[in-house]
Amino acid sequence: MADTSSFLHKVFLAHPETVDETYFEHMRFAAGFAFWLSVAASAALIHAVVPALCKTTASTILKQLHAEIERRH
Repeated sequence: MADTSSFLHKVFLAHPETVDETYFEHMRFAAGFAFWLSVAASAALIHAVVPALCKTTASTILKQLHAEIERRH
């Protein structure tokens, strides 16, 4: 039983603890991050098809996400 508990802690809790978050706090942050990455990817795809659209949307989002990650560490 101790091995299972240790494994579960390592898989689900160890990393969130390194950024001083609970599992659910970390899940919320990561899901939000994934959402904004998908928005940036969509904007980049739109820009690839119609270069006049979304000229800086993806780069602006990525800069904001990078700043957020830097603040967390």
